Amino acid sequence: MKNSYKDLTLDELVEKKEQLHKEYLNLRMGRVLGHVENPLAVRTTKRNIARVNTLIHEYALGIRKAAN
Repeated sequence: MKNSYKDLTLDELVEKKEQLHKEYLNLRMGRVLGHVENPLAVRTTKRNIARVNTLIHEYALGIRKAAN
């Protein structure tokens, strides 16, 4: 799962980031209310958001080129 984001385009990465952020907020709320089955899912989701942010930043710096 770590390397599955490298094949995505910039638009797909932005969409995935929004999706992961919503999931993270839901997990945080569930953890506060005590309804999270897997508390480590919060950590995993945060790390996935960081991975996606890194790839988006690489596009911004020009390290990765957007496919035309």
